[in-house]
Amino acid sequence: MRVLEGIEPREVMHFFEELSGRHRCSRHEKQATDYVADFAQSRGLEHHRDDLQNIIVKKPGTPGYEAAPTVILHGHLDMVCKIDEGFTHDFAAGGVTLKVDGDRIRAEGTTLGADNGLGISYMLALLDSKDIPHPPLECVMTAMEEMGKVGGDGVDLKLLSGKRMIDFNWIDEKQLLAGCSGDVSCRIDVDADWTAPGPDRVALALDIRGGLGGHCEFDIHFERANAIVLLGRLLRAAMKAGDVAVARVSGGVQNNVIPAEAAAVLSVRPDEVEAVERAVSALAADLKAEFRSADPGLRIETKRTEAPVERVFSARAARTLVRTIALLPDGVQTQNLEVPGNWETSNNIGLMITTGRGAEITSTITSAVTSRKHAVLDQMMQLAEMAGEGVTAKQIGLDAPEFPWNPKSRMLEVAKDSYKRVMGRSPDVLVSVCSLELGMFTQRIDGLDTVGIGTNLYDLHSPKESMDHTSAARVWPLIKDVMRNLDR
Repeated sequence: MRVLEGIEPREVMHFFEELSGRHRCSRHEKQATDYVADFAQSRGLEHHRDDLQNIIVKKPGTPGYEAAPTVILHGHLDMVCKIDEGFTHDFAAGGVTLKVDGDRIRAEGTTLGADNGLGISYMLALLDSKDIPHPPLECVMTAMEEMGKVGGDGVDLKLLSGKRMIDFNWIDEKQLLAGCSGDVSCRIDVDADWTAPGPDRVALALDIRGGLGGHCEFDIHFERANAIVLLGRLLRAAMKAGDVAVARVSGGVQNNVIPAEAAAVLSVRPDEVEAVERAVSALAADLKAEFRSADPGLRIETKRTEAPVERVFSARAARTLVRTIALLPDGVQTQNLEVPGNWETSNNIGLMITTGRGAEITSTITSAVTSRKHAVLDQMMQLAEMAGEGVTAKQIGLDAPEFPWNPKSRMLEVAKDSYKRVMGRSPDVLVSVCSLELGMFTQRIDGLDTVGIGTNLYDLHSPKESMDHTSAARVWPLIKDVMRNLDR
């Protein structure tokens, strides 16, 4: 029996369960795209698939809507794949394991992927329908949205004729999305200047766990612990307490996720191990007190380990790494004075790995104002220049533009009217702090009129992610009503 059997809206939940059983981690969307391609082919629908695993599916308008202007529908196929601490799971072997928990749908021990599998499911249900009036549809399902919006940038826009668009990559049913930020990512590389650890050293494992993490845009203002930043502080305390060499560092799962975990392996002189452990323990206690409200589950541990240490950062390189982490901007940078309650610009130090060269740190800057975004990026570039000694910085991925607010949007007016009719109240109209793929369409398709419709999703990019299926049951009639009123 299907897990979501009997959950409304049944036609949408059917497709969500189908997608959930397929591998959809960013850069691994082929199973999901194969499913969509087979779906389109079996229904005789025109579809176009590219090498990035973007897929566009087209459907003619229903009777009476054949000549109506085409509507582009958009969502992304990929998901952030994160596994809960202590849980073992292989996304490639069968997607995620769904469970129903009252009004919520969750996944066993992993992220759920309702961001944005639910949006794709709405589109598939519309494409599959035989009784929902709608204009001609161009359904754009993008890949690698969670990995720098690669798919959105790579979509062949010559395949699209629509000048109006609905996006389903939103997370609150009370809101209609009428604008959002853009983003750009930066990578900092710190040379290790590798050296031998020296004889008779003790290996210490430093581990940070239990943080809430979360989405780098929706959750950045909660001031949760950034495990990479905390690791830098702890490394500095250890290095001040004794002759400590750094062998390995790591933190985070993806640059658009607030890092909830980080770790390091240290090489310490035997006679200084206890002093280093005391220093780390003292700062760990302070950090847990510091984040007692924002991140009460934070855990910081050190333990001696038999892990082999064959090479370490030079003393100079280790100091440079710690200073670089300390000086990188992180969190909310500026407030939005035009949209009260919104922050305008933020940066998330999201990922750190040890490479053959040394340490690689990746962060994502999000802003509603391009010049502010570029100012933070330039700040990071200048920091690298000032640090010198094997520290470099460069932009990586795309410079995603913002989706600007359009006070004359006809699509927004149609959606607002439908919302009042279906929900019995007026929606909140939101210009969001988040960065989505919408700017890549609105800035490249002249005159594109866009609105976003959302469903209540919670704890995105974390294993606690959930979807309120009663919200989906309310939003689906809204989507159908909007379709019905796009006849001109």
